[in-house]
Amino acid sequence: MQAIVEIAGKQYRVQPRERHVVPHLNAEVGQTLEFRGVLATLDGDTVQVGMPYLNACVTATVRAHGKGDKVLVFKKKRRKGYKKLRGHRQQYTEIEITGITLST
Repeated sequence: MQAIVEIAGKQYRVQPRERHVVPHLNAEVGQTLEFRGVLATLDGDTVQVGMPYLNACVTATVRAHGKGDKVLVFKKKRRKGYKKLRGHRQQYTEIEITGITLST
């Protein structure tokens, strides 16, 4: 079974025992989360599409938190002596999908 779920404003195609890197979530490592924003499910040949959401739930376990690669932002105005160099590392959360349940 597969599902398209909305997590932190982004859409992910998930299935059980998969790991995904999503934007930072306020949860402890090892905590179980439920995502109710299921947009569609695929089970064999059966496809269900919500308008906008289905009555379903995706459960996941938080595996780790971390930071992505550094992105450098450089600003300069020519002939003025103005230069700025700033770095940024986006935080993320790694989750593992544990199950997809459909409610009727």
